Amino acid sequence: MDRTTPHPFPAAAPNAHYGGLAQDLHRLTERRKALRWLAVGTSVPFSLWGCGGGSSDATTATDTTTDTGTGTGTGTGSGSGTGTGTGTGTGTDTGTTTCSTIPSETAGPYPGDGTNSSGGTVANALLLSGIVRSDIRSSLTTSTTAAGVPLTLRLKLVNTSASCASLAGYAVYLWHCDRDGNYSMYSTGITNENYLRGVQVADANGEVSFTTIFPGCYDGRYPHVHFEVYRSLSVATSGNNDVKTSQLTFTPAAMAEVYATTAYASSRTNYARTSLASDNVFSDDSGALQIADTSGTVNDGYTAVLQVGVAA
Repeated sequence: MDRTTPHPFPAAAPNAHYGGLAQDLHRLTERRKALRWLAVGTSVPFSLWGCGGGSSDATTATDTTTDTGTGTGTGTGSGSGTGTGTGTGTGTDTGTTTCSTIPSETAGPYPGDGTNSSGGTVANALLLSGIVRSDIRSSLTTSTTAAGVPLTLRLKLVNTSASCASLAGYAVYLWHCDRDGNYSMYSTGITNENYLRGVQVADANGEVSFTTIFPGCYDGRYPHVHFEVYRSLSVATSGNNDVKTSQLTFTPAAMAEVYATTAYASSRTNYARTSLASDNVFSDDSGALQIADTSGTVNDGYTAVLQVGVAA
């Protein structure tokens, strides 16, 4: 070897032939150690590979995966070495998806779905042109718009008979009273109005959204919103065709804030005289599945979100 070429080992003294046999044996020993460490270093960190997960209707699914691998490295020359490394890793991922069927409730005396009459005429908003809409604050046949604190209602329809699958294509008819506790199509002075009523078709995620106002609280009932679920828009022409009729309400904090405003003065008094437990509708089922998650402020408006389980 050319003396000017860098040597992989420490230089020996001049005329020592790089240390002779003793130095060569020392080099071989060091090389074997290096090769052994190199082989061990090729083992893959398999503990990073373990993963799993799953979910089902009202159940918890747990998947566990264990992977084992072996790596081998070999060096040849005046010395040789072999190293083997083995690693195992276990990963556990737990996911839970649950849904319960929302209780069925009365449609009440003011459904406007073709199942009763008002003023001697069948009241059916489902047959009105333009009833399929997201913003339900205005009447379809007059220029009147219901006033009140803005509210966005979002419902997610899921099938409790099929692992909480989204009910895409289902239709929802939703209605409620105005801030004074009156219902369009029925209450005195507003029988020719049809505001705060509308239909929406669930998207691919089973979701519908309505832009409306926060309903008032009238004497004898806890604040609520009515809705009916239909298998499709084509059959949403009469309340007799629905697959679920129910009601929803809001978080107490949100209602207390809204009813503290001057515009909802009558609601404040009525709300103070009732409760979820004493209400003749919600008390039957505790109302636990019918309280929408409500957030927002009086100035900015509120958003209420609720999962609606239907055994479809």
